[in-house]
Amino acid sequence: MKRFLMALAFLIPAAAIAAGYSGPLDKANIDQSDKASLQSGAQIYMNYCLGCHSMEYQRYQRTFEDLDIPLDLGEEFLQFTGDSVGSHKFSSIDADASAEWFGLTPPDLTMVARVRGADWLYTYFRSFYVDDSRPFGVNNEVFENVGMPHVLQELQGVPRKTWERRLVDGEMKEVYVGIKSDGTGSMSDEEFDQAMLDLTNFLVYTGEPMILERQRMGMFVIGFLLILLILSILLKKEYWRDVK
Repeated sequence: MKRFLMALAFLIPAAAIAAGYSGPLDKANIDQSDKASLQSGAQIYMNYCLGCHSMEYQRYQRTFEDLDIPLDLGEEFLQFTGDSVGSHKFSSIDADASAEWFGLTPPDLTMVARVRGADWLYTYFRSFYVDDSRPFGVNNEVFENVGMPHVLQELQGVPRKTWERRLVDGEMKEVYVGIKSDGTGSMSDEEFDQAMLDLTNFLVYTGEPMILERQRMGMFVIGFLLILLILSILLKKEYWRDVK
């Protein structure tokens, strides 16, 4: 309960910051039925995020089974804590030490997609940039003065805000063209964008693992209600025929 309240205390003000962000959000075209994307997102999360951010409201086994990952392969390549496959996903970071390092204990991310939204997360992952004034040397356009390092830099490369000289209203001006990587990462720009889409897809899944089942059941419910509506209309006409 204490860990949950700490995470909630972080997410509430963070959501307020997100609400105050006035810039455009990139569309996260995720597909919850794409198991390859979900598996890729799970791999990225386990390797780069779980060290600090727990997912204590979901078990490893549930993830592996839902994403069609064999349990033995999941334990070998995606589970690094030494716990049983039925364990919840706890990070190994010390809460007190991390609060001292980052200013706040990194929050649990099981439900982060339901708090932030897929578009916000997708844009956030791709909006880090070099800022020497910050403790970790990076900042984020979506979450200004974020208190975390750019842990995905080895994939993306060093991201910097970029300006170009362009003709504007008949004059040459420095125009901001966005954040560009220096190309030193292990992925190309297109590969990194896809990886962040996969990570976003995985976080949406963890926030609501039953989303596909809920949508499927919803279609049955709507169909049943439509049939009931037709029968009710026919029944009403039959009753009113006798009244007339």
